[in-house]
Amino acid sequence: MTENIKTTLRDSAAIRWMVLMFLAFAMFCSYIFMDILSPIKDLMQSTRGWDSTAFGTMQGSETFLNVFVFFLIFAGIILDKMGVRFTAVLSGLVMLIGATINWYAVTDSFIGSGLETWFNNNLNYIPGFDELGISPFYLGMPASAKFAAVGFMVFGCGCEMAGITVSRGIVKWFKGREMALAMGSEMALARLGVATCMIFSPVFARLGGDIDVSRSVAFGVVLLMIALIMFIVYFFMDKKLDAQTGEAEEKDDPFKVSDLGKILSSSGFWLVALLCVLYYSAIFPFQKYAVNMLQCNLTFTEVDPESFWAGTAVTVIQYVIMLIVAAASFASNFSKRKEMKYGLLVVAVAALVVFCYMGYMRQSAETVFAVFPILAVGITPILGNYVDHKGKAASMLVLGSVLLIACHLTFAFVLPMLKGSGVGGIMISYLTILVLGASFSLVPASLWPSVPKLVDAKIIGSAYALIFWIQNIGLWLFPMLIGKVLDSTNPQLVSDLRNGVITPEQAAVSYDYTAPLVMLACLGVAALVLGFILKAVDKKKGLGLEEPNIK
Repeated sequence: MTENIKTTLRDSAAIRWMVLMFLAFAMFCSYIFMDILSPIKDLMQSTRGWDSTAFGTMQGSETFLNVFVFFLIFAGIILDKMGVRFTAVLSGLVMLIGATINWYAVTDSFIGSGLETWFNNNLNYIPGFDELGISPFYLGMPASAKFAAVGFMVFGCGCEMAGITVSRGIVKWFKGREMALAMGSEMALARLGVATCMIFSPVFARLGGDIDVSRSVAFGVVLLMIALIMFIVYFFMDKKLDAQTGEAEEKDDPFKVSDLGKILSSSGFWLVALLCVLYYSAIFPFQKYAVNMLQCNLTFTEVDPESFWAGTAVTVIQYVIMLIVAAASFASNFSKRKEMKYGLLVVAVAALVVFCYMGYMRQSAETVFAVFPILAVGITPILGNYVDHKGKAASMLVLGSVLLIACHLTFAFVLPMLKGSGVGGIMISYLTILVLGASFSLVPASLWPSVPKLVDAKIIGSAYALIFWIQNIGLWLFPMLIGKVLDSTNPQLVSDLRNGVITPEQAAVSYDYTAPLVMLACLGVAALVLGFILKAVDKKKGLGLEEPNIK
């Protein structure tokens, strides 16, 4: 028996981390598609007629089925009953189907088709949902946005199913080991998808000087095909692990609906879930508007189309430099020799400076915001390793809330004052975006590894599903809310656009983002309050959130 334990796949650090890389790359691809339209919001308005309300409604639709049809709850039940392998492959397939629908909705082939006519004439009023104000469609919403929303709903089901499945898979392979480090590393690497999306999505949309937003979405669809392959590879590795250990999670301790009561009765669970929804609602919806926010608050000068900085080669070079920053900073966490560790950090910092300089020279908001996840890649493993060995997960969540508030208020009040100051505005933007990304890295490193301390092992999948479901309420609401707040707080701009005083291109980069940013900062304030409450509850009930994972 002892010999079997020593020779299982998960007892090999190399195999264990290889499995993590497969899961992380699959999530990397899903993160790219999640925000594939975010850096080209202005193009969606100018080429497809999507105003901020239409854009926000479509983006918020990603979580509609998860929230209001309770698909995420069913996904948790499927995960607990069918196991990680089956659910992983299913989630990859569902994401791919939804992404393909989304792609067709923004192609030229959709324009003038029977589907466009049908969507123009239907889904303008949905009984019940319209009265409650939660409909994913509305009268006057462009047909392409409606159909894209349908695809995004399907994609969202697969994406959130993949999220809880990957979390459960990491628990299975890393429990009792470096679990927080693994979760933090997976999320940090996956978030490179945000930078990848910001850098390449506009390039594909403008390729050859001909604007076609469907090319960007097609890029995401191809990557989701690769993600499905990654999940299939994971399927066979996980199956071999179960054969070695004799585990059969889908058969032992089968899921019971009554188990949900055990989860919902935990005050610690509710605090963690609410913290999660506040954090994610202040970040993910913001990502969808961040590029446009920078376009509206920074002064960019047009780059000579014949220059190096306007070419496609610079895109590839900048992306390679980003990978150097990520790889060097990430690897520094695992280097045991001080000389190597600090050498890698010097390389990472130098490459980061070059990356930021190139973003400045390219004079585009999307290349500025691409820096968002880079610092997180370097510090998330540090935070995860700290939680594994020292604890203090709840304290880290409090720190993250403070940073979140500071960043959104900086965007709201400091950045507009620097409009017209090219260098100053971009420097403040870079600094604030890096700190915001770093603050968000506190969530996967400290919050997700805390869930196994709050619920029984056999219902971890359902616990993650419930947290994701609660989180999805915010991810559905706030993209729509930001869009509606933008239109309502910029009435003159909307009026001028409708009356033809300004063009859609001019309107797309002229919004005042102060109100939405203050709203997001308020989410950070609420998260800060809950963080202090969580610390108090943890101390009173001994939940172990401030204790290390490895003892």
